Amino acid sequence: MTHMTITVERTPRTLELPDGAIEVIELGVLLPFARKPVDLNEVGGYGQQKVFIIETREMSPAEFDGFAATLLKSRDWLKGKGGGAYGGYLCIEISAPGRPYLYINPEGSDYARYVARLG
Repeated sequence: MTHMTITVERTPRTLELPDGAIEVIELGVLLPFARKPVDLNEVGGYGQQKVFIIETREMSPAEFDGFAATLLKSRDWLKGKGGGAYGGYLCIEISAPGRPYLYINPEGSDYARYVARLG
């Protein structure tokens, strides 16, 4: 099996929002987001959006698999986060060894309302 490494530029930015300025990391690629996907099989979506990472959550492979299989499940750590700004989505980045990166924009909800994947 051949493995490939993809490097994506990550640029620190300060975004001025109505509630004040926030520090984010902007991904150097645009990603397609799926709206209300049940699981990773439905992630891919349409269009291309900027991704602004507002926080990163690291998971074990087992935690990631459980999360990815139940994207519509309510989770306290997503509640009130996300949204849109500057032509992109304010996202929580999810990472786990051996798994794709996920970018979650709960749009203020407590579940993964908009999801993109990288890898």
